[in-house]
Amino acid sequence: MNWLTKITPPGVKGMFSKKDSPDNLWIKCPKSGEMVFSNDLPGLLHVTPAGHHLRIGPELRMGYTFDDGKYESIVTPDVAKDPLKFKDDKKYTDRLKAARTKTGHNDAMSIGIGKIQDIEAVALVQNFAFMGGSLGMAAGEGFITAANEAVKRGLPLIAFTAAGGARMQEGALSLMQMPRTTIAVQQLREASLPYIVVLCDPTTGGVTASYAMLGDIHLAEPGALICFAGPRVIEDTIREKLPEGFQRAEYLEEKGMVDKVVTRGDMRETLANILAVLMKKNKAA
Repeated sequence: MNWLTKITPPGVKGMFSKKDSPDNLWIKCPKSGEMVFSNDLPGLLHVTPAGHHLRIGPELRMGYTFDDGKYESIVTPDVAKDPLKFKDDKKYTDRLKAARTKTGHNDAMSIGIGKIQDIEAVALVQNFAFMGGSLGMAAGEGFITAANEAVKRGLPLIAFTAAGGARMQEGALSLMQMPRTTIAVQQLREASLPYIVVLCDPTTGGVTASYAMLGDIHLAEPGALICFAGPRVIEDTIREKLPEGFQRAEYLEEKGMVDKVVTRGDMRETLANILAVLMKKNKAA
């Protein structure tokens, strides 16, 4: 308690409740430290004035990607719940329940079908807010469903990846999703359909080691962390200081692992240009 609190009359304190100043009214930019008014973020595509690309969920991602924000949602299949009966300091079922309540989604993958400057495509969005976007059975089934839908409709697949890796609560069952999603990518290739990956912050672990690096074209948002093991783990292992910007999107573009780093404001136009070439279609002006 500070001195101002002691001398403030009780009636005055009651006039300024927490409801008048919500915690999310302002967002601090991780890049510059600048405070950004939350209501301004949709108009900025959730990119701060300093250029930091904030993490966004499936609804915003698809809204920013598809024409007029319109798309058809595809339901992802149900999978076995807690097959290993896993428990650490919490039950896995409790963690799933909390993540579903927080995000409003059943798991980390969301699928939408819509037009990008008049070119129809399937988009798969990995939601980092759902248990770190971790790859488990449900996420694997989500990817396979999106790939199957693309093949069935003869459409390209665009995957927006963001994950901390495999879901440890599912053990080897989560690791099995790496070869399963790889086979799904191969089926897209056999159908001569483009598979474009947009690497978002962060894309790490088993996701990077599988479908995130199997695209025909790899785009990335500025500053996105893209790696298998994180920089801190590598530094502790080799006991050396890593180069500035190591494992960030711009560094990987320089080394040839990413084709192009694209800002969120330019992403829809860039995707439309790529799809127009690969699908031999005319895009909207």
